[in-house]
Amino acid sequence: MTLTLTLKTLRLFILISVILFAVLNVVAFLQAGTLVNNVLQDRAVMDKSPADFGLPYEDVQVTTSDNLVLNGWYMPAQNSALIIMQHGYKWNRIGHLEEAQMLVNAGYGVLISSVRAHDINPGEKITFGVEEMKDLDAWTNYALGLPGIDPEKIGMLGDSLGASMVIQYAADHDSIKAVVAHSAFSSMQDTIETSVTHYTGLPPFPFAPLIKFWAELDLGISIDEIDAKKWIPNISPRPILLIHSLDDEVISAGSGELLFNAAREPKQLWLESGVGHADFDTAMPEEYEKKVVGFFNQYFFDD
Repeated sequence: MTLTLTLKTLRLFILISVILFAVLNVVAFLQAGTLVNNVLQDRAVMDKSPADFGLPYEDVQVTTSDNLVLNGWYMPAQNSALIIMQHGYKWNRIGHLEEAQMLVNAGYGVLISSVRAHDINPGEKITFGVEEMKDLDAWTNYALGLPGIDPEKIGMLGDSLGASMVIQYAADHDSIKAVVAHSAFSSMQDTIETSVTHYTGLPPFPFAPLIKFWAELDLGISIDEIDAKKWIPNISPRPILLIHSLDDEVISAGSGELLFNAAREPKQLWLESGVGHADFDTAMPEEYEKKVVGFFNQYFFDD
């Protein structure tokens, strides 16, 4: 009788474990699909333009090496310098309008770029920089062909995922002469627990590793390879300004310091408490303008 009860208990335990494992994987699979896919009908509405900020602009397009047509905004320069701006995860060009305004007011040209599977662009898969490097390459080539722009005065500014992508791109392309990374992640692995909890509401364990597994399977990439700490040293001797909140709930709060420690000179780090993720431009506009415009002025115009 005791042996029979023990076997029944064991079988019940195994059955419950299998069911629980299956349920956890179904939840993780569905969440992974939501995180790496961004279908057009679910994207944020494009309900503003530079005109709402009193900025003269042109609607522009580029075609990537794999024949995707991407959309952007260009605001002409008064000082021969240009800043390419890259939005973050599941956002669009609207998120850069405040930053564009401050740079245009300082005389800079601004090219607000966008990438595949975002904005009004084709594509649905977000590969966190793997395929998006083709997009940044198309925008940089466009920038290099603009009249009145000094090719020695082209910089990049990115927010969130966009910040990590501009680090990745600038590391391999010396046509980018200065970088501002606003709330970049140091690596996908460094921030996966923080980001999974923020975007799904699920606890890091056991969901972060399961979601990672299904996301990698869906995208056909290794998330461990998406590591800005490996790329950032190669930006030197070009300068980088890293901006990060110590209270960031979207990307691991330590990412800014990890990136700063990995970077080579010249480098600058601005850390603050009490600021939301990638919110420095709206939460601290005067300080943000002073830091960012001052940084580009220092390296583009100071003798």
